[in-house]
Amino acid sequence: MDAILQIRDVHKYYSTGAEPVHALRGVSLDVPQGQFAAIMGSSGSGKSTLLHLSGGLDPVDEGHIVIEGRDITSMSDHNRTVFRRRRLGVVFQAYNLLPTLTARENVGLPLLVDRAPMAEIQSKTDRLLDLFELTHRADHRPDAMSGGEQQRVAIARALMNDPAVILADEPTGNLDSANAEKIWELLRTLVREQGTTVLMVTHEAAGASYADVVHVLRDGQLIGSIDSGGQVDTQHVAGEYLRINTSQATAGDQVGVGEAGD
Repeated sequence: MDAILQIRDVHKYYSTGAEPVHALRGVSLDVPQGQFAAIMGSSGSGKSTLLHLSGGLDPVDEGHIVIEGRDITSMSDHNRTVFRRRRLGVVFQAYNLLPTLTARENVGLPLLVDRAPMAEIQSKTDRLLDLFELTHRADHRPDAMSGGEQQRVAIARALMNDPAVILADEPTGNLDSANAEKIWELLRTLVREQGTTVLMVTHEAAGASYADVVHVLRDGQLIGSIDSGGQVDTQHVAGEYLRINTSQATAGDQVGVGEAGD
């Protein structure tokens, strides 16, 4: 499969004190079209930073990110914003729905901003609301919906522009386990049945187990990957994640503190 998303030797620095923080340290990976990929790591590993860079929400300091053959790191801020709006679907932990708009209006917003014909907006909105079993919530505002329903609206909105890639940043972080499983299953179904490409970051083995491949990030570096074998197997992912992290820690001890810090 061709890689629809290519991340090449990406570095990111943040100035948060006397010393800059090297948040990402030369990360490279490919996400083929029609794959459900997860990035798994603990808090502070750099996984959300990598997702934000992939969505053009934050500029890369070094390296390149190429989506559909276009290098977004070489784009101007304006062009990157337009590209994200038209070719990417971004889903956040906090849903990010506009509170004054109904579910129908929130879902249709990307095409409305792009001034698409109203007939097209209405047709696609109705189809997505039906797909995500939200038709009965079409005229409800976010405060009248459950967290799971709000996140399904957010995913429907992310699909409105037929994106090249859906980027999901801890999409179930605010949900209970039952609703979280529904969202993971929904993303998996979109990949299996519609050929959607998904890149999701998570710290949970339960969520990562729904992905085709899990890339393990630690201290801003990609240290290994886990092949799910097409199965939703939380124990397998959790065990492999522990093994990869343990192997990395052991290798670091063997290198020595001075060398590891270089």
